[in-house]
Amino acid sequence: MTASTWQADLSRRPQTDDQGKPLWELLICDRSGSWQFTRRASQGDISGDWVGQQLAEAIALHNPPAGIQVFRPQSFSLISTGAAPLGIPVEATRYTPQLKGVLYHLSKEVNGWEPLHIEELPPQPLPERLRGENWQFAALAAGEVEYAFRDRPIPIVSTPDYALPIAQGLGSDLPVPGLIVYGGRASRALAQWLQSINPVALDYVSGPPNGMILEAGLAERWVMATFEDPEVAQAAAVFQQRKQASEGIHFLSVQPDDGGVTTSGFWLLRG
Repeated sequence: MTASTWQADLSRRPQTDDQGKPLWELLICDRSGSWQFTRRASQGDISGDWVGQQLAEAIALHNPPAGIQVFRPQSFSLISTGAAPLGIPVEATRYTPQLKGVLYHLSKEVNGWEPLHIEELPPQPLPERLRGENWQFAALAAGEVEYAFRDRPIPIVSTPDYALPIAQGLGSDLPVPGLIVYGGRASRALAQWLQSINPVALDYVSGPPNGMILEAGLAERWVMATFEDPEVAQAAAVFQQRKQASEGIHFLSVQPDDGGVTTSGFWLLRG
């Protein structure tokens, strides 16, 4: 039997223990939603060792996982510490739909509790040495996305299953929007840096100035481009509309130039 991947969260709950101290809860589920595991403890008892003990208990009930996915920055370190002695890899990712669905359902039972809220960091400029020479909006038909870069020698390609348009039931002719950055001589270095920060999603933010913001990691934000031209702003609005129509699926591509021959990195994103 193939080991499943777990999704886990450790956060403060809106309840207290008998002494009035805050309660924290470890919540685990698998990606299919077939089971859940929860354990609570007072804030003073929460540690990496405590997490490890609960993970060991969950393993005894449900078999060891292939890995654990965590979306909350504040809980990543503790869960990683608890999982390390058990040999379980922990992945930092914002894409934990089953876990977030459980938390959303639980939040409806308590007024004012927002367990999915993650404080956004202010967007940072790209490192100056990595800024591209130019950029443009683009689009690919949903039916072409999966195969457009399959046989090309691209150093960095990320096309996760949850972001494949056809697998998600999108029509093959539906335009999937994207942003192409022409990096010039810095193209390879920019692609490597982007891979290191784990791109999540691109969003158009109206200004002034208008900008394209890259969500990355668990809570990082980076300014990919700024602009004031009304025509570019209209193109950005079309990007956002297409992104909504494609259920959040879009792409980011880094190329040395606009010749279309060489691509340094391609990321299929969803968010």
